[in-house]
Amino acid sequence: MFHTDNQQFEACLPQVAKSVRITGLYDAQVFARRWVIRDKDPALKALVRCLEKARSAETSASALRDLKSALASRGLLPEPVVS
Repeated sequence: MFHTDNQQFEACLPQVAKSVRITGLYDAQVFARRWVIRDKDPALKALVRCLEKARSAETSASALRDLKSALASRGLLPEPVVS
């Protein structure tokens, strides 16, 4: 079983210093929509559609993993703070 609530992470928009906490599917949808407005990348538009179509826990978890992967490939996931 997938638990999307356990997949919280920080994400950054391009050219924005402050990161945003993604705590669930709704946060991911809002973040991705804003990201598409900034970048207008067709791959990001497909990602937004995938996030919006997620209806089950499994598809939501998969969509969040895809978002994290897209962020990581573009260097928009901040480094974890090690104390």
